[in-house]
Amino acid sequence: MISVLQHWYQRTFSDPQAVVLALLLFLGFSIVLLAGEVLTPVIAAIVIAYVLEGAVKQLQKIKIPRLLAVVLVVVSFIFLVMILFLGLVPLFSKQLAQFFAELPNMIAQWQEILKTLPEKYPFISELRINEAIASVNSELAAFGQKVVSISLASAVNIFTLLVYMVVVPLLVFFFLKDKQDIVFWIKKFLPQSGSLVYQVWWDVDKKIGRYIRGKLLEVLVVAIATYIPLRYMDMHYTALLSFLVGLSVIIPYVGAVAVTIPVVLIAYFQFGNSSEFVYLMLAYGIVQFLDGNLLVPLLFSEVVDMHPAAIIISVLVFGGLWGVWGVFFAIPLASLIQAVIVAWPQNPISVNDDL
Repeated sequence: MISVLQHWYQRTFSDPQAVVLALLLFLGFSIVLLAGEVLTPVIAAIVIAYVLEGAVKQLQKIKIPRLLAVVLVVVSFIFLVMILFLGLVPLFSKQLAQFFAELPNMIAQWQEILKTLPEKYPFISELRINEAIASVNSELAAFGQKVVSISLASAVNIFTLLVYMVVVPLLVFFFLKDKQDIVFWIKKFLPQSGSLVYQVWWDVDKKIGRYIRGKLLEVLVVAIATYIPLRYMDMHYTALLSFLVGLSVIIPYVGAVAVTIPVVLIAYFQFGNSSEFVYLMLAYGIVQFLDGNLLVPLLFSEVVDMHPAAIIISVLVFGGLWGVWGVFFAIPLASLIQAVIVAWPQNPISVNDDL
């Protein structure tokens, strides 16, 4: 056993650059795990600055000084966020209030439908149906208590949000303005250029930048594409459902399935077994099909080069560790691990080697 571990250690960490890379990865993940909640505004500012860097570079290409370009981009970003916040939040709040007001009637209607299933399909047990209804009612009661507890803590959350609204834009501005100084300062603590660390960094940097910008564009396109047919069919909660469908693309595979359930239930509650319901589901299915088979390959053909199972496992692991942030960055983090595996020094091993 000791010889096996010794052989593995010599083969894995024979290159000093591999040791440095391993230490940096360990340090980075430790900081996020131990201080991730405290560093949330910093992480958010880094992500936003990463996204806005592309716009700053475009302005620099037309001979605009970097400082002026940063000011224009950050001010435009804040203005856009304020418009979206002031325009969408009241609308979402109104539709959420309407949804919770109609929820008891929706639940009662679905329970009546479930109770008729044993008559139509004798293999379905009436006892099982009653147990399922009781389970749903208990879960809804627990959910109601959770909503009340969240509302009681809303004052603290609002205060935290106000602090973030001031701190994050300031951090974004300074990260963009002093990017070269920050990068130069970090480089002083890293190995020389051309090392394994830089090889991994350039690979991941290219993929993460494209992924974040592409994912934000996908969210916007899918939300708008969903809004159009829902609005045309005059479906209830159109803005809220379109927003949720747009956000669902952040979670690969799982998100589309999860958001389809409320869309189908609300559509059926409104239209019933009618042609409008069929047309709406057909339009929604077309949007999902175009997203998965046209938009995603177009935006991420060079970014997401991983097996679907690896992507799902990444979402589960990093989502469990860091919640929403982990879900959003599951693919970039998986790309980081993939880049490390590809760049890691490997000694050729013969099948006849004795461990």
